[in-house]
Amino acid sequence: MINIWDYVISFLVGGLICFLAQILVIRTKITTARILVLFLIIGMILEVFNIYAPFKEFAKAGASVPIIGFGATLARGAMLAVKEYGVIGIFTGGLTAAAGGISMAIFASFIFALIFSSKSKRGGH
Repeated sequence: MINIWDYVISFLVGGLICFLAQILVIRTKITTARILVLFLIIGMILEVFNIYAPFKEFAKAGASVPIIGFGATLARGAMLAVKEYGVIGIFTGGLTAAAGGISMAIFASFIFALIFSSKSKRGGH
């Protein structure tokens, strides 16, 4: 059965995460790339300290869709791979865990590039 409150909570939490990122964009001189990395690292830290799982249980897709969820996936994959393969798991585990999402993003980007005609910005920015 569909619980409407799961959708509401997902929307509110995901929106709050994006709102915080937008505040950083507007109010600071931090570049968007650094903000992206900051949120990725926050997700990793939440996963390492076992905070991400309860957060995701509460927030549902509101926690897993933003970049914080990607950071948690990378950290979880690396930790599991270290247990199984040792030190080499640090380098391979995160990418293995996120390979499906990365592959889908590349595939979808290719399909949309075929369908739509993108134009580059003018003015050197």
